[in-house]
Amino acid sequence: MRRHTPLLGRLLEQFAAVKILDCAFRLAAQAFLGALPALFVIGALAPDWMQDQLVLSIRRTLGLQDAALDQVREVYSATGTTAIASTGTVGIVVTLLSATACSRALQATCERSWHLPKAKARLAAWRWVAWLTVWLAALVFQGLVQDAFGAGRAAGAVLAAAGGTLLWWWTQHLLLGARIPWLPLLPGAVLAGVGVQLLSAASMFYMPHAVERSMRQFGSLGSVFVLMSWLIGLFVVITLAIAIGYVLVHEPRPARWLRTPRAAPPPP
Repeated sequence: MRRHTPLLGRLLEQFAAVKILDCAFRLAAQAFLGALPALFVIGALAPDWMQDQLVLSIRRTLGLQDAALDQVREVYSATGTTAIASTGTVGIVVTLLSATACSRALQATCERSWHLPKAKARLAAWRWVAWLTVWLAALVFQGLVQDAFGAGRAAGAVLAAAGGTLLWWWTQHLLLGARIPWLPLLPGAVLAGVGVQLLSAASMFYMPHAVERSMRQFGSLGSVFVLMSWLIGLFVVITLAIAIGYVLVHEPRPARWLRTPRAAPPPP
């Protein structure tokens, strides 16, 4: 990016190059069609304590209550035998493998934000599985983190933002194939961690009313529409954070402090 361009101009150039909304919509679709079904399958096969943690995490993260939360509980009330019988072992494996589509879409977003060429599939495949595994594990315990393991919501908000920062810091490094050093990835990770926590806090107030209103209008499908909108908002926050992080770390002073590699030109 040109150095004489004002910061706002460089941000707008970056947003246009990354195509923020396109990336966010793609990530939301892949999460809805791949990652969430995998989460439900894992929850149905998981022991009772893990099912309880998943329900708590979904309630704390999305702010779901009453009928919408009852729908989640019904999904997890199926036993492992019932899930296997209804889906089939092959179907379960296919569901879990298809969930890596979200990992691949996120990798493409990171590469586009950092203007890097696409990594070879044989080098990136294990990273897709690794990211999905860690993401699912983090989601299981998100409810406990949001309460700071009993210390309260205020401490939980700080802990969740710090944990989210670490998760998105590691995510960028992993999915970019370690082509960017750790330090330049930190500002984008901080923006993502704090942004996701702010979205989660807002969801506690917005989501219950939105789900209730949508379910009155569209029945059980109403919660699906609201969930998809929430996922789009989530990935807009994440994509913006990574894209802005790239611009910030290429400012002269942060670039010296963080030893940022020389900026690549945006793709045509």
